[in-house]
Amino acid sequence: MDAAGTDAWAPAAPEAGRGTGTARALLRACRPKQWLKNLLVFAAPGAAGVLGEPAALAWSLVAFAAFCLAASGTYLLNDVLDAEADRAHERKRHRPVASGAVPVPLALAAGAAALTASLAAAAAAAVATGRFALLAVLLGYLVLTTAYTLVLKRVTIADIVAVAGCHVLRALAGGVAVGVPFTSWFLIVVSLAALLVVVGKREAELRNPHAGDGRTALRGYSRSYLVQIRTMASAAMIVTYCLWALEGQGEGGVPPFHAASIVPFIVFVLRYHLLVDRGVGEEPEEVALRDRPLQLCLLGLAALVGLGVYAG
Repeated sequence: MDAAGTDAWAPAAPEAGRGTGTARALLRACRPKQWLKNLLVFAAPGAAGVLGEPAALAWSLVAFAAFCLAASGTYLLNDVLDAEADRAHERKRHRPVASGAVPVPLALAAGAAALTASLAAAAAAAVATGRFALLAVLLGYLVLTTAYTLVLKRVTIADIVAVAGCHVLRALAGGVAVGVPFTSWFLIVVSLAALLVVVGKREAELRNPHAGDGRTALRGYSRSYLVQIRTMASAAMIVTYCLWALEGQGEGGVPPFHAASIVPFIVFVLRYHLLVDRGVGEEPEEVALRDRPLQLCLLGLAALVGLGVYAG
């Protein structure tokens, strides 16, 4: 009797284990580390000094959640489309969909559900606030990511512009979600920073013979060309940031915190260049999570800009 009871229950443990394993693999396929990029939605509200207002913070969080869902949905659908190519890739063959840890029907269903939820969140915010710009920006993001997946990732230069554009749209989403205006300084710095990060990623991929899936776009670049773009973008970004931080000279004085933030900003750029030259940068989110000096620069920059906005 005891033996029969044991046999009856024996299969349950492996099934439970498989279910848990599939759930974990699905979460990994959603790439939660990539959600770090969506922190850009807080940049415009933070720079405008409205994050201390409960309503502004709430709508910023809605925008953040909407973009996290949208990003995970597009990653899942993209992994289904690229599953065959990923299986031939040294690193990407371990992705959950390519490895079979997440069945294709489950990935498709989860991806569609995530995209639907993201659009529903943006639409609800639009109805509640009367501002439909967040929904428009999110739709633009989805159109751009789809165009990248289907066409643009194979087109030299267009691929880096498209990915940088996705970063800029994230920053725009935060501003339109709470209804704050954008300054030309903000848009230029964010655009150049996005270009710098994407170019650094491409340069790191170019160093790795197994990266990039052999894409035509990646083969169209040379390291010297990418270094030139990286240098140009960072130089223009530093000049623009300094002009913003020192704006107001002779008109009541310069906010001391903004002026002081130039130091961690420049050190951050210098540190990022050093990491890219060392061959790091293929996964920017991993760099942000693991490099302590870079984290300290970002913390100092955020603290000084925050003090300048909220206490200056």
